[in-house]
Amino acid sequence: MTKRPVSRRIYAGLSLALLAVLAACAAPSDTPLPTGLPPTEDTAGTAAEVLATAVPSPTPVPATEAVLPTPTNTSAATEPPPAVEAAATESAVPTAVATPLPESWLGPQEFPADVNPLTGETMDDPSLLQRRPIAIKVSNYPALVRPQAGLNNADLVFEHYAEGGATRFTAVFYGKDAHTVGSVRSARIIDFEIPVMYDAAFGFSGAAGANKERFAQTDWLSRIISPDFGDKGFYRAEPKDSDTDFWHTMFSDTFRLRTILQERGEDMPPQFQNGMIFSPEPPSGGAPAKQTEIGYSGSYVTWWYDSGTGRYYRWNDGERHDDANTGEQINTKNVILVAAQHVDTWIPETEVGQGAKSIEIQIWGEGPATLFRDGQRFDGRWHRENPRDMLTFTDLEGNPLPLGIGNTWFELVPLGFDKLYVTS
Repeated sequence: MTKRPVSRRIYAGLSLALLAVLAACAAPSDTPLPTGLPPTEDTAGTAAEVLATAVPSPTPVPATEAVLPTPTNTSAATEPPPAVEAAATESAVPTAVATPLPESWLGPQEFPADVNPLTGETMDDPSLLQRRPIAIKVSNYPALVRPQAGLNNADLVFEHYAEGGATRFTAVFYGKDAHTVGSVRSARIIDFEIPVMYDAAFGFSGAAGANKERFAQTDWLSRIISPDFGDKGFYRAEPKDSDTDFWHTMFSDTFRLRTILQERGEDMPPQFQNGMIFSPEPPSGGAPAKQTEIGYSGSYVTWWYDSGTGRYYRWNDGERHDDANTGEQINTKNVILVAAQHVDTWIPETEVGQGAKSIEIQIWGEGPATLFRDGQRFDGRWHRENPRDMLTFTDLEGNPLPLGIGNTWFELVPLGFDKLYVTS
């Protein structure tokens, strides 16, 4: 691994000492769809193991709370536990032979050389897969930051609580580039997990003092690109209007960040420890799901399935959500609700409500998950046993749950979440 110059580490150390004293984070489609909320249809009559279903409404109406199972690890530790290798003994029960996957399925590890392991898509230019993925932190609060730039080019997008009920995105770019990405904002505790899962670089601007110090101590520091560590690769754009605060004007792109990785000798093929599974056709057992609504406490998300394109299209707080680079509505092949333990830490964040605490989202072990693909709903479980593992999914019987071939949005919610609304 290429090491940063000593001068860069001294620079980071001085900055971290100051931030530790202050304990502060960085300041603070062509698809012919309607421009308002999509039509509401009849409620899907499917039972969920982990997430409640209720009649959708522009304003969430509390459904009967579904008490979600406790995940494998519910501690408030700030580091996921190391993987534990079971010792082999003579009395150990032999491992059952796995049933072969259907021939049309892809993954979880042996992908053809021209297939993107993060989407299952065949690449016109397979050489693009010989580069490192790049995760970039993108704002979603306040509403004036929308439309953001570049999200439709990401292979994976994680939406999660930042603080104060607002959500933020970590977008992972691998098979495609984006000429503009942003606005770029500050990192959160979840970002100690996501870049590691995909052996990715990580671009962000700002972090709470304690989190910034922890980033500086990671063994993947040479893959972090941030103005906080004196890095280039970012620029300020003209504010959209007089109401746009300065900290919503930071942007970057995958080309600038990749050039920096190349200079450091870090733009190399990723080493994925495990992999997801994809199939061109949905598995059996799904329930109809035309529209999915997610009632985050400070944001309301709607995904509407278009059978003509086979994709889900996004609305945020009742407004069509577009990608500023193209004007196309944000869309995805898969939407996955991932329910995990959320723990408030002592680390202060200041963007949404003074004194709000940074949230540790514990996406290790396993927990409830619901996959939406091809207009259907599949309840199951997510799994992640090792810090370098990406999230994988099984149905409620423990069988592999394949994603549709294409990009994926992960919607991270707390255990006990009861504001999922699904219509058929």
